[in-house]
Amino acid sequence: MPPAAPSGGAVVALLDRADVYHQSGDIGNEAATVERALRIDPNNSRLWSRLAAIRLDQGQPSQAEQLALKSNALSRGDSRLQAQNWRLVAKARWARNDRAGARAAEKKAGELH
Repeated sequence: MPPAAPSGGAVVALLDRADVYHQSGDIGNEAATVERALRIDPNNSRLWSRLAAIRLDQGQPSQAEQLALKSNALSRGDSRLQAQNWRLVAKARWARNDRAGARAAEKKAGELH
């Protein structure tokens, strides 16, 4: 495994804090904390996916879909993460009553997993 980037410790600390906010139901601070982590590590596909899930929980399906697709663009062959992102896209599309789009996203998720 390659050595962690100098910012790695800061990102881990922020994610730990985001987990605490999540567990306490403080979704606003969870989102802000993940956004801070993204400013440190903007190419981290897992952070984008986490923010997508948060946006979906916040009732922002269009933004959730865009963030999940961005995560997929950065995920470099991580099929598990890509499948997770396609499931997020499907949920976002269902929330917007895009039945055909949701089914297509579910199919992509199934093909990856």
